[in-house]
Amino acid sequence: QVQLVESGGGLVQAGDSLRLSCAASGRTLSTYAMGWFRQAPGKEREFVASISSGGSSTRYTDSVKGRFTISRDNTKNTVYLQMNNLKPEDTAIYYCAARQGIVTTTLSAFDSWGQGTQVTVSS
Repeated sequence: QVQLVESGGGLVQAGDSLRLSCAASGRTLSTYAMGWFRQAPGKEREFVASISSGGSSTRYTDSVKGRFTISRDNTKNTVYLQMNNLKPEDTAIYYCAARQGIVTTTLSAFDSWGQGTQVTVSS
């Protein structure tokens, strides 16, 4: 199983940008589809973005389209989430996840998870 560690979260103001990173160890990420999910206080964990193993295919939830970009560098075993024009409703713990197989938006399809990184956006 691959181990995942997220970083890059923080406290920012509305309109600011952040880049989250997800570093993998234990396995090479080049055979894994990757995803970013988030969980706000009192809410269920939800899909944000995902990317295929080779990086050619991406998926986004509607609320982040045009603002967030998922990417990966398999030579560095790292996946990124560039978040621009952040809004208070983006406040959540952001989790990185991996699965062997095709890219998907389904949370239950991912079987390796990081510990999460907090993103807080003030208005």
